[in-house]
Amino acid sequence: MKPIMEAVASFLLHEVLGNVLAALLLALAGWLLRCVARQRGSLNRPHGDIRPTLVAVTLRPAGRRISAGPRAHVVVRRFTDGDSVEELTDLLHRAYADHAAAGRVFFASYQSARDTAHRLGKGECWVALWGNVLVGTVTLSASHTTPEGYPAPAPAGSFWQLAVDPSARGSGLGQRLLVLAEERIVALGSAQAVIDTSAEATELVGWYRRRGYVPVGTWRWDVTNYESVVLAKVLSAC
Repeated sequence: MKPIMEAVASFLLHEVLGNVLAALLLALAGWLLRCVARQRGSLNRPHGDIRPTLVAVTLRPAGRRISAGPRAHVVVRRFTDGDSVEELTDLLHRAYADHAAAGRVFFASYQSARDTAHRLGKGECWVALWGNVLVGTVTLSASHTTPEGYPAPAPAGSFWQLAVDPSARGSGLGQRLLVLAEERIVALGSAQAVIDTSAEATELVGWYRRRGYVPVGTWRWDVTNYESVVLAKVLSAC
């Protein structure tokens, strides 16, 4: 009887231990599979799940889109002898390239550095900089000399080469430069501003008209391929 009991006990012991060992192995295998699955899920998860630290800026380097922001992030100052006429000319070419592509050949879209220097000599040139990046400019004078027959109220001031880098469009920089030009014209003694631009540039004409400029006549420059609409604005209330 004893040998039988010992055989039964031995069988049960081995069976139980085998089942326990099998259960442990299965649990271990499941744990390993879950680890592998989690690791794969982490590697395959879109990077959008990682939230970067966002830094608010007003402007970005040329070539990237500039967003609106505090005015203090852009420095606007007078053009100096240490500034580059070539860089200013490049800015003008970039700013007016869309007009040239549309068939409206603004002089600023192709003028040489020598032309730029000549036009700077006729008034005050102001530039807008983000760091060391030139992103805007405007040149003004008051009172402004115009050709005979040009439909300008006298004595009136004027501004030209108002340009904003394409990457800065929508940032409010153009409006800022426009206001600066008007304020300087008033400070120099003129109560009106007169400008002209392509009559075909309807969006640009509309931009000026929304800011108080009204058509007073037309003019044709020999350095362009279009008829210009002449616009004037009373600045005494500025």
